[in-house]
Amino acid sequence: MLNKIEHIGIAVKDLDVSNEIYSKILNVDPYKQEEVQSEGVKTSFFKVGESKIELLQATNENSPIAKFIDKKGEGIHHIAFGVDDIEKEIARLTEEGFELIHTKPKLGADNMRVAFMHPKSTSGMLIELCQQIKG
Repeated sequence: MLNKIEHIGIAVKDLDVSNEIYSKILNVDPYKQEEVQSEGVKTSFFKVGESKIELLQATNENSPIAKFIDKKGEGIHHIAFGVDDIEKEIARLTEEGFELIHTKPKLGADNMRVAFMHPKSTSGMLIELCQQIKG
């Protein structure tokens, strides 16, 4: 079951500049920054109540974030929902007829197992499913 909005992912050209902007807007500093080499992205996370904002900067021109910015410019890239059992949600959503980019979860940023739903089947929005890794 989807249990909350885990985070909103925002594609940015310059993580340092965007960190400064969002630090001023949210009146907090990012609590974590990390690189996900498999996705060609550097991330920065801000806590906003029970949800988060994830800023995403491409680390190479072939990364999905670089391609997104080239096509659409900076802005909202995806919405992530927290789930308790990611395999169960992947199966449920597939059965409901949604197209998933990942049929098996993979390791994502911020200690999460993740899978993405294809925007073609979600009215144009990239949706990420996130399950916190315990331990």
